[in-house]
Amino acid sequence: MRERRRRRRIKKLAGFGSAALIWTFDLRYDLISALVERWRLKTHTFHLPCRECTITLEDVAVQLGLPIDGNAVTGISSISRPATLCYELLGRSPSEGKFASLRLSWLKANFEYLPSTANEQEVMQVVRAYIMHFIGGVLMTESNGSTVHLMYLPLLSNLHNTRSYSWGSAVLAMLYRELCRTTDHSTMDIGGCLILLQSWALYRILFLA
Repeated sequence: MRERRRRRRIKKLAGFGSAALIWTFDLRYDLISALVERWRLKTHTFHLPCRECTITLEDVAVQLGLPIDGNAVTGISSISRPATLCYELLGRSPSEGKFASLRLSWLKANFEYLPSTANEQEVMQVVRAYIMHFIGGVLMTESNGSTVHLMYLPLLSNLHNTRSYSWGSAVLAMLYRELCRTTDHSTMDIGGCLILLQSWALYRILFLA
């Protein structure tokens, strides 16, 4: 119990404590599909019968509790020594060769449980793995929904500084990108923070009708 409290405290310190609460929400795919059909590429807005509207940074801050000010969330697309980076920040690596992403299933299998004897460094490693899983599984999901890019891991090296990044801006930008991608009718799936899209619709559209 003490280790769980310490893990929650560190996640909150890193800026992900409030956002993590949305993980238990179920997605309503009928609602999401209806919104996707009303997205317009040129204006980045939803065309609704009552008016045009869109998701803003204020919505991200209010509904997810993510920071929207600060440094841009950027990284390099190819990390020269990925295994070394993983050993340094996670304490283990899925491979000794070249790789650009981590499988969410690997993160869950290796970091789901925190030993009662874990020291401070091990707690930090588990929290980093949890945040990586949260980024890839909820906040900035790829269309395949099974991996998270390694580029985010260096940003978690010092968890005390992690909240200095504008994670909310990155989440919104990726959701916009995915909505724009789905304007191509041949697209069969969508990534991005769909729980944000759903919660925004449930909260905002009621007041626009």
